Amino acid sequence: MDAKDLLLDGYGRIRPAVHAVLGQCDDAALTARLDPGANTVAWLLWHLARVQDDHVSEVAGTEQVWTADGWARRFDLPLDDAETGYGFSAEQVALVRAGAAELGGYYDAVHERTERYLRTLSDADLDRVVDERWDPPVTLGVRLVSVLDDDLEHVAQAAFAAGVLRRR
Repeated sequence: MDAKDLLLDGYGRIRPAVHAVLGQCDDAALTARLDPGANTVAWLLWHLARVQDDHVSEVAGTEQVWTADGWARRFDLPLDDAETGYGFSAEQVALVRAGAAELGGYYDAVHERTERYLRTLSDADLDRVVDERWDPPVTLGVRLVSVLDDDLEHVAQAAFAAGVLRRR
């Protein structure tokens, strides 16, 4: 197994987890909070998709699915199209209101684009420096693993929140 196959396997675990969370939530649960400052399930799933879309499109040299495929218009959020949710306040989190169809559809589109890109990579590609603002500079491999880690953390948070909300 080469590194590309490991990345494909890792990213392939996010999609069913996203859909499992969505299958547990009605519209009210998607935007409910465990406490006044908590992230909502909708925000967690939107954010993980936005970060993956943003970071993978940057290293792939492509336009984000969010704008290229019209998802920003479909969601119609009162946010700049470049927003990914990083550093959002509780008030900004509350602005992310979307149904399961939109959240699942957007994640699926991001996943498909990510998978297509990952299939083009060789092990040598993963050593390419993609961000020199860090010490040491960030390679493509490190960036892709970082996004994978972030997505898995956020989908686990969403699953936890959805489970608590379901039992309330």
